[in-house]
Amino acid sequence: MKITPGEVEPEKFSGVSSAAENENRNRRMVKTVYKALLRGVETEKLGKLVGTELEWWYHGPPQCQHMMKMLTGESTQKGFKFRPRRIRAVGDRVIVEGWEGVGEYWVHVWRVKDGIIAQLREYFNTLLTVVLRVSEDGDEARLWRSTPWARVQGSLPDLVLAI
Repeated sequence: MKITPGEVEPEKFSGVSSAAENENRNRRMVKTVYKALLRGVETEKLGKLVGTELEWWYHGPPQCQHMMKMLTGESTQKGFKFRPRRIRAVGDRVIVEGWEGVGEYWVHVWRVKDGIIAQLREYFNTLLTVVLRVSEDGDEARLWRSTPWARVQGSLPDLVLAI
């Protein structure tokens, strides 16, 4: 890009990141959480990424609350391993999907605020469609949907998350 005299590229000099840069940073942050968990709950690394007041919301069978048990140290990765199969960052949210065989399908929607993970919405054995509310009239745009493979693997609840 050629810069004429007196013209400044705002992203390089103002310290303001583009939306794509923020999404990439959020995506890398969430990927680091899964890597730390696979290595065996690296609490020091997780403590730098996840806020102390993490807002957590769960939908699924009570016995499948694996992520919260791992984040609180109540459980280790020996019983259940989260292996992300698909990750997508949308604004301040990162959507992660994974599965292990039949009956173990999950979706996590992480929200990053001020460089810290502030919220986790966990859906276990639940299909999810994420939509962006475009107007107060109910107009919306679909941002993400559970993978088609999961949709044909039996009868699972199907929820919509509007952001």
